[in-house]
Amino acid sequence: MIKNSNINSNSRLDDPILQEIESNKVEIGKHASWSVSSAKPGSGVEQLRDNNLDTFWQSDAQQPHHITIQFPKKCYIENLLIHCDYKLDESYTPCKISIKAGTILHDLQEIILTELEEPSGWINIPLSFNNNSLKANLLQISILSNLKNGRDSHIRQIKVYGKKISIENYTQYPKFNSTEVSIYQTLR
Repeated sequence: MIKNSNINSNSRLDDPILQEIESNKVEIGKHASWSVSSAKPGSGVEQLRDNNLDTFWQSDAQQPHHITIQFPKKCYIENLLIHCDYKLDESYTPCKISIKAGTILHDLQEIILTELEEPSGWINIPLSFNNNSLKANLLQISILSNLKNGRDSHIRQIKVYGKKISIENYTQYPKFNSTEVSIYQTLR
């Protein structure tokens, strides 16, 4: 478990943190099934994933609040980006977040526990350790507490990023550079 990992924050959908990550990684959250522990009507998973920073997911129960992201197969996960806005949400803003990973709900292990101080913008949580991407079927984000002892939480957006994989990296074929050898590059 990592406490207080190197987390950066910034705001807007076109900010430098988001652009840097999108330049060499791919958003894999669209391939997952998303669920939340509770939600106010009109503030559910759809608002969490709509690419609009004016909408948000709002929990509607006792803490901890959970967001579960389940992929159809094991994925290599590199970064988790969460957008919060203390200036707009005040006591609804999360301050203590736990991230768990595993293959099913019953074998989740906490990999990151972090505390946020008045977050405003994108919070980049790297999920690669020792240059190895996290490989998991399931991610669970748990909001353990809010600022000013708030009960319900607001999260404006969440994005999950993995490595861009080219066919050469995936198949492990050697690259042929000389013209003499390149004629044998394709298989019949």
